[in-house]
Amino acid sequence: MPTESQPLRHLGFLTIGLFDEVDPGAGHETTLRIIELGERLGFDSAWVRHRHLQFGISSPVAVLAAASQRTRHIQLGTAVTPLGWENPLRLAEDLATVDVLSGGRLNPGISVGPPRAYDEVKEALYPDSAEHEDFSHQRVARLLAHVRGEPVTGWSGTEGFEEFSDRVQPHSPGLASRLWYGGGSLGSARWAGEHGMNLLTSSVVKSEESEDFAEIQRALIRTFRAHHPDGERARVSQGLVVIPTDSATPQQRAKYADYVARRTPRTAAPQGPERLLFARDLLGTSEQIAEQLHAHAGFREVDEVAFALPFTFDHDDYVQILTDIATGLGPRLGWKPAH
Repeated sequence: MPTESQPLRHLGFLTIGLFDEVDPGAGHETTLRIIELGERLGFDSAWVRHRHLQFGISSPVAVLAAASQRTRHIQLGTAVTPLGWENPLRLAEDLATVDVLSGGRLNPGISVGPPRAYDEVKEALYPDSAEHEDFSHQRVARLLAHVRGEPVTGWSGTEGFEEFSDRVQPHSPGLASRLWYGGGSLGSARWAGEHGMNLLTSSVVKSEESEDFAEIQRALIRTFRAHHPDGERARVSQGLVVIPTDSATPQQRAKYADYVARRTPRTAAPQGPERLLFARDLLGTSEQIAEQLHAHAGFREVDEVAFALPFTFDHDDYVQILTDIATGLGPRLGWKPAH
């Protein structure tokens, strides 16, 4: 639990990176500016969501490559990249390349399972192998092996004037320790722990043994650490939607309250056949939000967070929210900027 003796150590934020279909460059530029602002405010990490066939970032690795050249300190992550859309070997090459370009600041977050609306996209995505693709944890294991530098072929050497490696190049030695698994079930939390990954736990979990979000999140974290080689030292980052209003205008406060009110009904009970449970958005002054977090069973288990920015707000809203998190909420949680 982050207290005065054990303060919040790592403060991050997550953005979806929305853009206009007719002018996508402007939205991507705004995302890069938000990441630059996060660095100026002292945030430890900035994370981008991964969206396919939507008007949000479809290639976060490319966006973070650009961000790596416009920042110097802030960690850069994906939360999360769904591996069902990816070839693990090719993704490993991209991740290692961006990690090298960033000076070892990349934090790839990943998840498994078939792509969303798979029946609609499988012919375009896997025209020759749609019925044979493995979307289990084995797909993560492949990525882990490639990133860790295990051989991907039985041959290396020189052919003509070209030299070939038997493992993914470039190899970035520290990258494997910065791979995160986005897990919302006890089984996923256990698997991530057994395989030595870090755990991203967000505002969506599966209701398996309880319908209390905070209790479920605490159980996920404890299960993960119970099966991780590092035990209680295993890294977990919690991500909730927080909207501090300290410096918000009256118009912004009204907008934020309407946003939260529209989203709150879905938090009352598990949703759909998978029984997904959504966390309530935290809206109020930094003091009020800090009080709620200190009483949250999931938050009390972590010393790292990546607070999620609301999807549909304007740039000025994000500037206000990030500024209030860095100057108001973070310090109330015991956080101090590292740079």
